[in-house]
Amino acid sequence: MSNKIPKQIYIEPRQEHLLKAIAQQAGVSEAEVIPSCIDLHLSRITAPQIDIAAWEAEKEFIKEIKTRPVKLGYRDWQREDLYER
Repeated sequence: MSNKIPKQIYIEPRQEHLLKAIAQQAGVSEAEVIPSCIDLHLSRITAPQIDIAAWEAEKEFIKEIKTRPVKLGYRDWQREDLYER
């Protein structure tokens, strides 16, 4: 028994034409071409990398700012301070 999952998709007429041509040229069914094309496309996509350390540092920075005493109408940091981080 196969582990394949059935999916219903809609394609443009030009895509159908290309699908038929590729399947005929490769000597396989259209149903075999579609998963191959999906695999090819997905292999070119890389998932965005999340820099957890940067997020942790940002959270610490926010915590530190939140603990500073509040001075109404005055900020206790300079714009340049943000660029030094």
